[in-house]
Amino acid sequence: MQKKPSMAEYDCYIGIGANLGNREDNINKAVDYIRASDRFQIINVSSLYETMPWGNTNQPAFLNGAITVRTSAPPLELLHFCQSVERSLGRVRHEHWGPRTIDLDLLYIDGIEINTSELMLPHPYMLERSFVLVPLMEIAPDLMVKGISISEHLSRLKDWKDVKKYK
Repeated sequence: MQKKPSMAEYDCYIGIGANLGNREDNINKAVDYIRASDRFQIINVSSLYETMPWGNTNQPAFLNGAITVRTSAPPLELLHFCQSVERSLGRVRHEHWGPRTIDLDLLYIDGIEINTSELMLPHPYMLERSFVLVPLMEIAPDLMVKGISISEHLSRLKDWKDVKKYK
């Protein structure tokens, strides 16, 4: 039986956030779940930032951060793993942009574009959200998205000063 060749390793940038329950503990547990997996290696973890909700603003403030995960698993496998972590931590999807115990969003994989009903990479809103770009810039200051640096994308947003470092 011939072994199927594995995908080359790549880094995926993931946004992480929570605004229900013990937000910091929920984020730390999600990072621990990923760290415990033998398929995904955490390379960087940003500080946490407190931010006001985006979209549906009638909900508690979020803690947000970003992580870099290295893997050879296909992006959909990583997405499904992240969704299983969310379910394990009590995430229930009631409403779009609603409150949540944990949120893990695949943001960006260099050189990979996916546009399906299940996954869109780069994340369609990442460049519009200061709460995504601030922690991402912390862990990947040289990252270029669509040929432009994260810092330049961030400088185009009016609310980047509203993203306050929590820890």
